[in-house]
Amino acid sequence: MKQSRTENLIYLVVWGLLFVTPVLSLYVRTFNTAFLPFDWKEVFFVWHKFAFFLLLFLVHNLLLAPLLIHRRKRVLYFSIVTAILAAFAVYQCSHRPQRGEHRPPMEWTERHQPSHFDKRPPHSMRHEVPPPIVGEREILAVVVLVLMFGANLGIKGYFRSRDDRERLIELERKNLEQQLEYLRYQISPHFFMNTLNNIHALVDIDSEKAKDTILELSRMMRFVLYEANKQGVPLSRELDFIQHYVTLMQLRYTEKVKITLDLPQKAPDFQIPPLILITFIENAFKHGVSYQHNSFVEVKVSVKGDNLKFSCRNSKVEREQVNGHSSKVNDQQGGVGLANVRKRLDLLFGHDYSLIFHDDTDIYVVELTLPLRT
Repeated sequence: MKQSRTENLIYLVVWGLLFVTPVLSLYVRTFNTAFLPFDWKEVFFVWHKFAFFLLLFLVHNLLLAPLLIHRRKRVLYFSIVTAILAAFAVYQCSHRPQRGEHRPPMEWTERHQPSHFDKRPPHSMRHEVPPPIVGEREILAVVVLVLMFGANLGIKGYFRSRDDRERLIELERKNLEQQLEYLRYQISPHFFMNTLNNIHALVDIDSEKAKDTILELSRMMRFVLYEANKQGVPLSRELDFIQHYVTLMQLRYTEKVKITLDLPQKAPDFQIPPLILITFIENAFKHGVSYQHNSFVEVKVSVKGDNLKFSCRNSKVEREQVNGHSSKVNDQQGGVGLANVRKRLDLLFGHDYSLIFHDDTDIYVVELTLPLRT
């Protein structure tokens, strides 16, 4: 995911101040000490150290932090960060300054020769103690790196939570606008009209079946009226609604239309946005079913881990044109209902879902993968 301008500006300001600090510090020292020259070598030495930390920060900010903040891959993130910290500690220990590299200049030592009152032995006679494997300098460098990574995670997590709040506000606003659109596009009045006509015909033919059909329609209406305005409903209720819908649709068609519905026998305890799948199914019946020719609609829903797999396949039937010629239906992706569903998926799941259309010569396929939430 792209970083916001505010987040980039924060990083730019912080690192800019860090690189300016050694210049200001040396300037203040040279201003207060007349004989001390302004030596850029000292500034470049500090900048060289800062540049190494900046490189590690960029790697963490652009590659590692998104693994934890956006993709929730905790094990992978902490494994890589631990390896980086270990390699950084080894590098610091292997590049530590050798003993005596930073001894004071000769003029200073001459002015500070030990007097006869100084009982300490000269440097050449002192017992040389081997340096420790890990010194204060290496520990401090690793601590600074850990704090830098932590600050990066904190800033990135703050902006992620801010974006989530803004997305939630936008989603609530969209839900208010789309509640009427659900009734208009998801379950079309044309469907209810045909269902009521079928029920009317069944009253004289099979009164018991007509009663069952009325109950099916009543359950669907209850779901639309009382569940459609919620952000999430149990997966089992959504699957029941699909079952009722397909059952009613089967009343409309002859044996030339093969309708296949494959749903999980027992739905796991997950939540799903209401009426998110029915648009694709209604679209398949609208564009893929013919009263005169053999046609089919196949709907399959499965749960794999924490993901829901939805597939809807339908035939592409021919329709009559004004000039007498016929052509395949090829505008199945263009309806207002599908556009609304795609916008709703973007608001709910961001980049965490997958929606693929396969538009072949005689078959149209929709494949949707959604992350499920408890």
